[in-house]
Amino acid sequence: MRQEILDLIEDYDLENLRIGVLGSHSALEVAYGAKKLNFETVVVCQKGRENIYTRYYRNLFDHVILLERFRDIVDDEIQGKLQELNTIFVPNRSFSVYVGYEQIEERFKIPLMGNRWMLRIEERDSPRNQYYLLEKAGIKTPKRFTSPEEIDRLVIVKVPEMKRKIERAFFYASTPEEYKEEAEKRIGLGVISEEDLKHAVIEEFILGAKFNANFFWSPIVEGLDLLGFDRRIQTDLDGLLDLPAEHQLDLDIIPQNVEIGHMGATMRESQIEKIFEAGERFVKASIEEYPPGIIGLFALQGAVTRDLEFYVFDVSPRVPGCPCVEPTSPYMKYKYFREVGPGERIAMELELAAKRKLLDKVVT
Repeated sequence: MRQEILDLIEDYDLENLRIGVLGSHSALEVAYGAKKLNFETVVVCQKGRENIYTRYYRNLFDHVILLERFRDIVDDEIQGKLQELNTIFVPNRSFSVYVGYEQIEERFKIPLMGNRWMLRIEERDSPRNQYYLLEKAGIKTPKRFTSPEEIDRLVIVKVPEMKRKIERAFFYASTPEEYKEEAEKRIGLGVISEEDLKHAVIEEFILGAKFNANFFWSPIVEGLDLLGFDRRIQTDLDGLLDLPAEHQLDLDIIPQNVEIGHMGATMRESQIEKIFEAGERFVKASIEEYPPGIIGLFALQGAVTRDLEFYVFDVSPRVPGCPCVEPTSPYMKYKYFREVGPGERIAMELELAAKRKLLDKVVT
């Protein structure tokens, strides 16, 4: 596949590249950044989910491809259209989930802005996954437990929801007995299944301030940008936390952690160096383990403890779904003397790659 992509971009018109994206997750941000730098854009939508792109923000998209199902993007006819348009495709979380890793790695013959073989590390049950890379990078992570019987402190249990596998049904426990009680309660209510529980991740709950650190690695200039920090807005957990403690207990409900949005954040200046260091260590480990390594956007999601240690408990090896970092983060402004969001940073890299004829450095 790698050689096929390199052969394909030899025939691409570098002066007429188009930036493509699946119509979900972060498509608006990617298209907005592309248009700022005068790239034409391509959005691939699924019928029934297209209005945001074809009606409300149609101005952002030059070309629309409408499919019955997202996974149909690997059909030869659709790939032919994308190739004719000189499309560089930007993978997002929806692309990974709805198209699938095997299809992306073996059948999707469109240049990806990023490392297509690293998308799979997001899955915790995958070999050489994000935990493996974080360990190789020497980045602090929460202690993980291989079975409920080992629990000797407060843990968070990460298990897919039964009906919506893309969402995780978190719950907390401090003892093996509490784990069993909380798990049985959720199984009984149909929130999770016994089968999924067998593959759940049990990890130490890190008590600290949560920060998602969003980065961009440029293989062309071999430099790391910190786009900024965000924090998640989750339902119905956020609503529950708005209540006084006695009312939370009175409700006796199982809160869900469904991500519904993001808010921007900044970090104390004296602590930012350790965030850059974590990002650089992750890049180095990715190059060693998944050559050519991470390309473009990625995020390290974690928390800073009272001892000012940064623990990472989640990695996004692709464009993050947080457009709020451009207007709320000062860090790109410090470097480029203007606000630069995730979408524009992608476009900047592709513009540089085309100018220097180094497209092979930024796509797989």
